[in-house]
Amino acid sequence: MTLKDRINAKTSRVGVIGLGYVGLPLAVTAAKAGFPVTGFDVDTSKMERLDARSSYIEAVTDEALKDVDDKFDWSADFSGLANCDVIVICVPTPLTRHREPDLSYVEDTARMIAKHISKDTLVALESTTYPGTTEEVLAPILATSGFEPGKEIFLGFSPEREDPGNATYRTKTIPKIIAGDGDVAGDLMEAFYGAVVETVVRVPTTATAEAVKITENIFRSVNIALVNELKLIYDKMGIDIWDVIDGAATKPFGFMPFYPGPGLGGHCIPIDPFYLTWRAREFEVPTRFIELAGEINTNMPKHVVDRLREVLDMQVGKGLNGAKILLVGVAYKKNVSDMRESPAMRLLQLLEEAGASVEYIDPHVPELPVMREYGQFAARKAIAPEAVKAGAFDAVLIATDHDAVDYSALLKLDAPVVDTRNAIARRELPMDGVTKV
Repeated sequence: MTLKDRINAKTSRVGVIGLGYVGLPLAVTAAKAGFPVTGFDVDTSKMERLDARSSYIEAVTDEALKDVDDKFDWSADFSGLANCDVIVICVPTPLTRHREPDLSYVEDTARMIAKHISKDTLVALESTTYPGTTEEVLAPILATSGFEPGKEIFLGFSPEREDPGNATYRTKTIPKIIAGDGDVAGDLMEAFYGAVVETVVRVPTTATAEAVKITENIFRSVNIALVNELKLIYDKMGIDIWDVIDGAATKPFGFMPFYPGPGLGGHCIPIDPFYLTWRAREFEVPTRFIELAGEINTNMPKHVVDRLREVLDMQVGKGLNGAKILLVGVAYKKNVSDMRESPAMRLLQLLEEAGASVEYIDPHVPELPVMREYGQFAARKAIAPEAVKAGAFDAVLIATDHDAVDYSALLKLDAPVVDTRNAIARRELPMDGVTKV
C-alpha cells in the first residue's frame, strides 16, 4: 500500500512530537479519528501523568485519554519514529533575548527525525514560524537522512490554531490550514488532516501557510496595541475605553472589538510578529506597524505598575517600596492555567524590583511552573483563601479575570483595587475604590 492508501485506511501510525498545548490535543484527536498514535516528548513528567491517565492540559480531559487508550501511546524514546508513517512536529518556537527567532527546538527535532525516519513518510510542521522555514530549514535537515524530500519523504506545514479555554472551538472543529512542499506532499497533508479535523483549507505553498499563521497573530497584536494606546489617550481625557469599545461594538459592520489589558500573553501573539520582522529585514522591508505594536504592548506592564504606584500614593499615602500587593490571576488569559508569556509575570517582576511584597491568587495556577524566563518565581505557591483578608494588603491588582474569583470579596479587603481587565465593572459591582487601568 502507498502512504496515501495507508492514511486513507487509517492504518498509518502517527507520531506527534511535543505533547504540550498543541501536540496533546492533536494526538488525542487523531487517535479518536481512528489512527494509531504515538506521542513523543523529552519531558518525562508528562509521560508519568499520561501513564496515570491524568491530563495536564484543560483541552484534554482524563476521560478523553481513557477513550483513546487502545489507539494512543507515548514515549520519550524517539527511535519509535522509525515506525511512524506521519510525523507531526509541535515544539516551541520562542524568541531569543534579542527578539530573534529561536528555531533550536525545530532544528533539534528535525535532526532527531532524520536519524530515525523511514522512506515514504510525511512530516508536518505545526510550530509557528516565519515564511520559508519548512523549505529552507526543515527540508535540508531531513535530507541528511539520505531520503530526498519531495520524492522519498514528504513535507508539509499546517499551523496550529489552538485557543486555550475556548469552549466553542476545539482541535477537530477549527478549520485547518494545510500546505505541502509539492503537489504529492499537499495531497498527503490533505488526506491526513482531512481525516482528523472537520475542515481543511489548502493553500498553494508552505510559505503561504506559514504567512497565514503569522498574519492572524499580527492582526491581533496590532489591534490590541491600538486599543492599548487609545486607553492611554482616553484615560487622560477622562473617558472610559471600555465604554467606548462597548458602544463601537454595536455597529454591525466595519468594527471588530479588541480589548486592552496589562500586556500580551500566550505563545503566539507576543512572539509571532517578531518572526516576520526578523524575516523582513532579510528583504530590506520595514515593518513599522508591527514593531510599533510590539513596543506598545511590551510597555503595558510598566504602565500598569506606574498607575498602581500613583494609586498607592493617592489613596494609601505610600509608594511601592514596602507595599503589600495582592496579584489576582497569573495565567495569561481567563479560565485557563496556561502561563506562557503571561504579562502577570512581568508585573510580578516589576513590582518586586520596586520593593513591593507580592502574593498571588489564581484558582487555575496553585503553583508557578518552571518557565524559560522568570525562573526565580518557579514553585511559588498561591496563598490560601484564609490569608486574603481585610488589612492584609495595601492594594489589589487584577491581572487576569478568572470567573472563579470572588470579586465582591476583593472589594471588602479595605484596599484600593487596580483592575486591568474591567472585571469589577463587567460584574456590575460597586466601583468605589476601583481604578481601571
